[in-house]
Amino acid sequence: MKFTEKNVAEDEMARSEMVRKTGRLAVPTITVGERVVVGFNRSELERLLH
Repeated sequence: MKFTEKNVAEDEMARSEMVRKTGRLAVPTITVGERVVVGFNRSELERLLH
């Protein structure tokens, strides 16, 4: 599975993108397609990936 990891502590553009998409600074923030999952939610991620 292909993914891109972004370090929002060091990458200002990635941090701005996260805040624009979620309205807050929270990690992990995981984007699957157009869906954004804030925090680690295994069942939601599995549902989105299958």
